[in-house]
Amino acid sequence: MVISRRGVFRAAGIAAASAAGVVATGGSAFAAGKPDKPGKPETPGKGRPVRTGADIAAADRWRIFAGRRVGVITNPTGVLEDFTSIVDDMVAHDVDLRAVFGPEHGFRGTAQAGEAEETSVDPRTGVTVYDAYGATVAKFAGFFAQSEVDTVVFDIRDVGVRFYTYIWTMWTAMQAAAQAGDLRFVVLDRPNPLGGRARGPVLQPGFTSGVGLLEIAQQHGMTVGELARYFNATFMQRADQKPLTDLQVIEAEGWRRQMVGPDQAERWIPPSPNMPTPQTAVLYPGTGMVEATDWSEGRGTTRPFELIGAPYLDHRWAAALNDRKLAGVEFREAYFTPTFSKNANKVCAGVQVHIMDAEKVDAIAVATHMLVEARRLYPDFAWRGDGGRWIGLLTGSGRFQQQLEAGASAEEIIAAWQPELARFRDDTEPFLLYPGPRE
Repeated sequence: MVISRRGVFRAAGIAAASAAGVVATGGSAFAAGKPDKPGKPETPGKGRPVRTGADIAAADRWRIFAGRRVGVITNPTGVLEDFTSIVDDMVAHDVDLRAVFGPEHGFRGTAQAGEAEETSVDPRTGVTVYDAYGATVAKFAGFFAQSEVDTVVFDIRDVGVRFYTYIWTMWTAMQAAAQAGDLRFVVLDRPNPLGGRARGPVLQPGFTSGVGLLEIAQQHGMTVGELARYFNATFMQRADQKPLTDLQVIEAEGWRRQMVGPDQAERWIPPSPNMPTPQTAVLYPGTGMVEATDWSEGRGTTRPFELIGAPYLDHRWAAALNDRKLAGVEFREAYFTPTFSKNANKVCAGVQVHIMDAEKVDAIAVATHMLVEARRLYPDFAWRGDGGRWIGLLTGSGRFQQQLEAGASAEEIIAAWQPELARFRDDTEPFLLYPGPRE
């Protein structure tokens, strides 16, 4: 049950809501607070301003954390509307901040893909920053005990894709919070830049990995706050943990599921080094699958996941894809030389995927057509050297590879995941916090 945020907080306040075990949300919870740094949030779509959970909590001078020993999981995207880091702002407002836990790429964002920042003391704030990338439940619980936190805060901009690792950092931390004594867990929610539509195949048993720990859709169409509610209610007991009794989500205000693009498009902060633009994020649920092939996915160029190619591709690919007239995109014949990663320092032929209408783009369907057409045109098509294991982990089962190699059409491959996707939409419906379409 979702309890009215205005009714709960006007009637009883945050403390009573917490004691009752309800979800703390944005909106009126902090309506009485006056922002220290007034600003004018962007007005997306139809003139309704978007405020993140962090902005709402900061406007109340972080009083939600009064008397608490706080640890924060965040990265460079965890900022207020004036770009101030939430960590810096909390310290400036005397929050008892005991620790920061840095995910992949690190708290300040100095590390590349698959790397992290070492545990150290942040020179700006004096707060200890723990290297939490790849941390197990036990390691996270150890960090919590060592730093003596009683409240864990999560604030990272997710990009809405199962194989983007930040949501799994959150899930691991949630389990650790339960194991460490049922700590309070607070999610400062942010809009999903892909909107709220769920798309693609759902992870199947036997295909869990660091890029997919639970059975969710490839493009899950949920905010991190919604995912936290779903994970807590659905998967915690299966993980041999008791569900968190004090899970709070500070909702973003003004966001609706049909909004594709970040909460403040011109203020985009790359959540990782190879996610430089909102356009990258829109394509990533699909073109991220290219990492399973021997092609370059554009790492080492200025347009990762938009430029796709290999030395053996040619002009025929773009022509074939444009003949498909896929909704929301067009393909330009392109040539590029990646400076690192696959095919580094080799001239690659391929395409640049141009987004013509972001709201119409189904990136996973687009990438499926790209793979099917390339395999039809080029006998040199190959997986990246692991026999297709990685495409199974990214798509969540062995079905995609089997169908592709058997010569199935893109339409047949896409149709195969529709029943499980429909079940996922139904299963997650009770945990959604924002209005708008799921299909």
